Amino acid sequence: MQLPSEPPPLRIHVVEDDDDIREETVFALGELGFDASGFGDAAGFYRALVVAPCDIAVVDIGLPGESGLSIVAHLRALRSIGMVLFTARSTLDDRVAGLRGGADAYLVKPVDMVELAETLKAVGRRLRASHVASLPAAAPDAAAAAAIGAPAQWSLHEGGWVLSDPQGRRMTLTATERAWLGCLIQRQGSAVSRDDLIAALGGDVFDFDQHRIDAIASRLRRKADRLGMRLPVHSVRGTGYVFAT
Repeated sequence: MQLPSEPPPLRIHVVEDDDDIREETVFALGELGFDASGFGDAAGFYRALVVAPCDIAVVDIGLPGESGLSIVAHLRALRSIGMVLFTARSTLDDRVAGLRGGADAYLVKPVDMVELAETLKAVGRRLRASHVASLPAAAPDAAAAAAIGAPAQWSLHEGGWVLSDPQGRRMTLTATERAWLGCLIQRQGSAVSRDDLIAALGGDVFDFDQHRIDAIASRLRRKADRLGMRLPVHSVRGTGYVFAT
C-alpha cells in the first residue's frame, strides 16, 4: 500500500531590512524545516511573489519605503497568503492595528525561533484547511477541458498568479493585478463597483486615486494583447468593471 506523501515545506518570505536579523531568521527557519527566503524591502518582496509565491510572509513593520502594515493591507485580499508581523513595536495599539489590518499573528522582537516556527505551522494549518473552501472553483484549463469534453474557460492557476484563456495562453500577474482581477473573476458576469475593487487592493475608498483602477485595467489589456489574449474585462459606466465573456 502506498503511503500518502508528506505536504511540501511551507514557503516563507521574510521581509526585514536589518541584514543580520533577516539572515539569522532565514537560516533558523531553514534548519527548522521551512523553505525560507529573505528580502530587505517591499519592492524585492513583491518581485519575488511574481516568480515564486509564498505560503506565509513574515514582515517587519519598520521597513524603508513601504511599511509592513502597508504590505499587509495590500495582501489582505489574497487569502491564500498568511501574514505574520515580526516587529519591535510592542504597544497594545500597535498589536491591535496589525491584527485589524489583516495579519494572522503579531510577534514582538526578540522572537524565539521555535516560537516563530510554531506560529508559522499554526498559520499554515489554517491556510491548508481552508484553501479549498476559500478559493473560487477553478475552471479546467484548455488541455484538461478537451480531455473531459468540457468547454475551456478563462481561469486562474498557481494560487491565482497566472491567468489562462480558453486557448491555453497564460499571463503572469503582479500582486496588484492578481488582487484586482481575482475580485472580478470571483464575481464573473456581475459588475464590480470601484469601491469593491479598491477594497480588494487594500485601499481606503476615501483616500484612493480612482485613476489607478482604470490604469490597472489598461495595463492588463495591454499585457494580454501582447500575448494574443483578448481579455474580457469591460468598463461599466457609473459602476466599475465586469469580467464577462
